[in-house]
Amino acid sequence: MAARVLLRRSLAGASAGPRLPPGGGLALRGLVSSASRPREDSWLKSLFVRKVDPRKDAHSNLLAKRETSSLYKLQIHNVKPECLDAYNKLCQEVLPKIHEEKHYPCALVGTWNTWYGEQDQAVHLWRYEGGYPALNEVMSKLRQNKEFTEFRKERGNMLLSRKNQLLLEFSFWNEPVPREGPNIYELRSYQLRPGTMIEWGNYWARAIRFRQDNNEAVGGFFSQIGQLYMVHHLWAYKDLQTREDIRNAAWHKPGWDELVYYTVPLIQEMESRIMIPLKISPLQ
Repeated sequence: MAARVLLRRSLAGASAGPRLPPGGGLALRGLVSSASRPREDSWLKSLFVRKVDPRKDAHSNLLAKRETSSLYKLQIHNVKPECLDAYNKLCQEVLPKIHEEKHYPCALVGTWNTWYGEQDQAVHLWRYEGGYPALNEVMSKLRQNKEFTEFRKERGNMLLSRKNQLLLEFSFWNEPVPREGPNIYELRSYQLRPGTMIEWGNYWARAIRFRQDNNEAVGGFFSQIGQLYMVHHLWAYKDLQTREDIRNAAWHKPGWDELVYYTVPLIQEMESRIMIPLKISPLQ
């Protein structure tokens, strides 16, 4: 659908170009080939070289929520296929203790297994209430927790690989709060072109209003540490057919196609994961 929007607009732009009068092409050819060549070269370069306006502040200050100082950590673990059940059981024993312990200024937002996407994968999302100082405090205390140390050692034997990112939440997105299920969750991850985060935020500050009718918007985040210029949108749906119906309905709302048209060129790569929450996940 997005490709059709881009094609339609590209054709419209091509048909709108200026036309020369009959014979005008011959009369102007010598002038264009000599005096206007530098301008032509400049115009051609403008097609491939993107101009970036200077910024007076970091995009984290411009796009993140100011009323909170929460920092998020996204963990993605690729588990040995034969160990996934044991991994889930271990996490369901240990992670709630960290979540419920008031001694740690953090909270488990959600924990899932990937259903469609990379298989045998676990995804965890944590919130650190107080930003980087809270993260440092939690990490320092967990290093002194013998049960957690044993948990990490046992968990490590079950993993093929793991990675994490530290994220901030977009100011215009919904706050990720616990919800009842059953739901499936979609984590849509976008690798943006460097320098385009402000543009993405400006467009999605409007686009998110098209996706609120069915309470499907859970949270929107952008990376600070780890893979940079990454954006993650988290959605909840009753099932895959409901997801399809809601996404198709957005195309019938005036303005949605415009926003898709302007955001698609900002993306270098994108990925979708359909995830099932574990029993301990606050997002069900």
